[in-house]
Order: sequence, then structure tokens, then C-alpha cells
Amino acid sequence: MNTDRSLSASDLDVLVKGDGPALLLAHGAGGGIEGNFGLVLDDLAQDHTLVGPHYPGAGGSPVATEPLDLDDLADQLVAAAAAAGQDSFAVLGESLGSAVAVRIAARHPERVRALVLTAGFAVADPVLDLAARLIKSLAAAGQWEDVARLAFLSCLSPTDLAKIEPAYIDAVVAQALAGMPPGTVDHFDLASRVDVRPDLGNLSAPTLIVVPTGDRLVLPESSHRLAEDIPGAKLIELRGAAHILNEADRATWLHHVREFLDTLPAVPA
Repeated sequence: MNTDRSLSASDLDVLVKGDGPALLLAHGAGGGIEGNFGLVLDDLAQDHTLVGPHYPGAGGSPVATEPLDLDDLADQLVAAAAAAGQDSFAVLGESLGSAVAVRIAARHPERVRALVLTAGFAVADPVLDLAARLIKSLAAAGQWEDVARLAFLSCLSPTDLAKIEPAYIDAVVAQALAGMPPGTVDHFDLASRVDVRPDLGNLSAPTLIVVPTGDRLVLPESSHRLAEDIPGAKLIELRGAAHILNEADRATWLHHVREFLDTLPAVPA
């Protein structure tokens, strides 16, 4: 049964790159297309059309005037893909983008060829919920440097943090703060409210779950629960990887994602 919904035009800022079967990119809270996928955009664009919408308040997308709604955001991403001439696609979701990807597949199943969910969750676990609350309260108090410190501490692995000389910590935090999009609080507010658990058992698209086992923002157990509840989902672990994948871990991610994408049926000409 076709449950696809009519789409309104999207006003999101969208990166479109490459040629071939489409990949719709769904980024994480406080991130963006370059921030989440920048290390692999050129590689994937060699044989795929990448469609990377920025959530409200990220990239060049206008800041939301009211709390973000998951259904609306999912539909806006699909509308962005349709506007780019892509009627079907695999969805690559990172962190919050995993919940967005699941909702896209639930609302537009005929369009979704596959799902790749990295550092994902169906509902905020206690660590993510606490982090979202802290980010919202610190931002409300104007303590944006502390927001950046919290994000920095949560998103890197102890190994990566240990490589940073203490004298450079403030400079690195300042760089993180400068790259933090205006919609960060809105994104984390949505992350604290999403619940796509009712969608999982009804998903039919082939699904790959990628678990960074060193993630300190989204518990790895959240990804394991996704794999348990999505029919036929395949799970792979990136041992010791953090919430934000470093270059080596992203290269391993790319290898597994390409292997998975290669198993999908060819897109009809």
C-alpha cells in the first residue's frame, strides 16, 4: 500500500552533489552536512547523487520560529530530495538524523531504498537527555562557551582528547563554538522529544546500523536497540569510535557503508 504523502516546498538550504543513485543525508543536532559527512562527501559523490538538507538554523537554512516537529522535518528533507529530482533514495542518518531517517521511512516508504543509521537512537537515552537539558539551560543563561565545552567533551573519544595539548584546549573550544549553528538548541530540543519506537517494527527498507562503541553522547545500547527492533537490520560496530568519527573511523565507516550500498538492487533507468 502506498502511504506516501504529498509534499510542500522546502525552504531548507540543500547541498546537491554528484551523480548516480541518490543518498539523502540527515545530519545530527548542532551539526550540518559538512560537519557530519564532510570527510566522505567527495568519495560518495563519485557514484551517487548526494542531497544534503540543513535543518532549520544550520547551514543557510533559516532559524525556526517555533519548536521543530519531527514529521515536518522528515517531510522537508523528502521535499528537498524531490526538488533535486530524486524520487527515491537511501537515507544516511547520523545521531538525531537517525530518528529523522526512521520517520522518513515510516512516512514515505515507497521512496526509501535503504537506511544507514549511525550513532542512532529511537528515543533519547538518559545520557543524551541529560546532555540536551544541560545544553538548553546553559544556552538560556548565555553560557555558550560552556555549551561548546560540553559538546566537545561529549563528542570526542578519550584517545582523541588526549592528543590535544592542554594549552590549546581553549582555542579548540573556541573553534567548536564558532562552528556551532544558530539552531543548535532547537535541534537538541527535538532530540530530547523524538520517539520513533512505534515506527521500527513496520520498516521494510534494508537497514545498516553503525555503532561507535566509544560514543559518550548517545549510548551504544541505543543503536543496539534499533537493530533489535528493525526487521532484518544489520549491525556493525566501530570499536572505540566516538560520537563524531575521526578520519580513521570514518574511513572504516565508509568501507562498511559502501559494502552495504553495493548489495542494493540497481535503480531502474
